[in-house]
Amino acid sequence: MALMATTRTQLSRFLSRTLTRPGFIAFNGSIRRPEAPPVHRNFSSSAAAAAVVPQREPMGVKEYEDYRRSLYGDITHKALLVDAAGTLLAPSQPMAQIYREIGEKYGVQFSEAEILNRYRRAYAQPWGKSRLRYVNDGRPFWQYIVSSSTGCSDAQYFEEVYNYYTTDKAWHLCDPEAEKVFMALRKAGVKLAVVSNFDTRLRPLLRALNCEHWFDAVAVSAEVEAEKPNPTIFVKACELLGIKPEEAVHVGDDRRNDIWGARDAGCDAWLWGSDVHSFKEVSPNPIIHSFNLGLTTK
Repeated sequence: MALMATTRTQLSRFLSRTLTRPGFIAFNGSIRRPEAPPVHRNFSSSAAAAAVVPQREPMGVKEYEDYRRSLYGDITHKALLVDAAGTLLAPSQPMAQIYREIGEKYGVQFSEAEILNRYRRAYAQPWGKSRLRYVNDGRPFWQYIVSSSTGCSDAQYFEEVYNYYTTDKAWHLCDPEAEKVFMALRKAGVKLAVVSNFDTRLRPLLRALNCEHWFDAVAVSAEVEAEKPNPTIFVKACELLGIKPEEAVHVGDDRRNDIWGARDAGCDAWLWGSDVHSFKEVSPNPIIHSFNLGLTTK
């Protein structure tokens, strides 16, 4: 089956003019590489690259296209990797609102603005010697975050907040068309995986949202023991799918974690909200064949 994504405009804010690129076309279980989005760093092909990396000079669309072609030639994508929180899923209510509302019966008196500020400070602090925040169910880390954000260390309060974020009440799908698109991709032979910095609650959460079956694999940082932008988690996702990293494209909302991390692993990558605005941009179209028939811009 032929698949097509519509042309995208304004691929990156650093570009002084609007650029368009044809969408990818999938056929016979693969996705033809589109003109690539800009990258904001040079690449390391090593999967063992360090998670913390220095700022690099930006690379334009053509330079990135030429760079990938020099490494991999004219390859086609065979898999789509998707970030969870912020791309596939979004919180249904602001975090600070939930912390305050649940915390009222436990004596939490901070305003939502105070809770948010305290949360940000706590989240930005180094956590442990391994740099991994989410180990197994992530409880120690989240106990620290909740108590630091609210000033309340009541164990029952923490459990209520913690368990709330495992339910479909706490989260919703960012794109209501996601199921239709993903099912069409899988039917066409494209493999799909979730790649997420998350604790082990992600799998039951995906089940609660009735979307776990959309994916061939789920790579969770707490299980892989590597957090984005460490490329190890992307390499692991590709191993689970049985493909090479250069045969996958990752979509995520964080430039450092998702874009830089995926590209360091050898994957292609598109930024959610900039390069890709909805999963409808990847939709089945049996009329389009394996060549460009003159795609129109948005």
